[in-house]
Amino acid sequence: MSAVDRMMTDAGRNSRPAEVRVWDPLVRIFHWSLVAGFAIAWLTGDELKGVHNAAGYIVMGLVGFRVLWGLVGTRHARFSDFVRRPAAVVGYLMDMVRGRAPRHLGHNPAGGAMIVALLAAVAVISATGIMMTTDAFWGVEWVEELHEGSVNFALVLVALHLLGVLFASLEHGENLVRAMITGRKRES
Repeated sequence: MSAVDRMMTDAGRNSRPAEVRVWDPLVRIFHWSLVAGFAIAWLTGDELKGVHNAAGYIVMGLVGFRVLWGLVGTRHARFSDFVRRPAAVVGYLMDMVRGRAPRHLGHNPAGGAMIVALLAAVAVISATGIMMTTDAFWGVEWVEELHEGSVNFALVLVALHLLGVLFASLEHGENLVRAMITGRKRES
């Protein structure tokens, strides 16, 4: 019996642990739209320039929205809720390695750092992508190299993000992918 099944069973009767809304619909729509936009841009980069460019502009707009929503959005959407000092992130990562990382209702310190890193990487990708479409930077080698290098860096971040989600889901006995779909997590 899994940890989730044990929580669901109470003296032979099904009972659900109390859940609370953590991520608002705009955060969830942003998240999955960014996943789709980045994937489309990556898959079409060398073949379908029109689709690639459109996806890039959409991604750029999504990043702009997320930065704004990180300043004025709901509690768990705001950067002030999850962006921590580097020492706190390192401390959390060390606790993870030791198997004693505390559960967070919103994003944990490592997740907060990942959000900032991903937003920055995608912003650089978008900016250099736009630069490559202008007369001033068309064909300029360093812009193309920065664009491609940033994409590769973002792919590494995505892989680390997925590993972090899997690790935290297993460590704390909750499905974080489901939570990013429903917006709900167990209360405690």
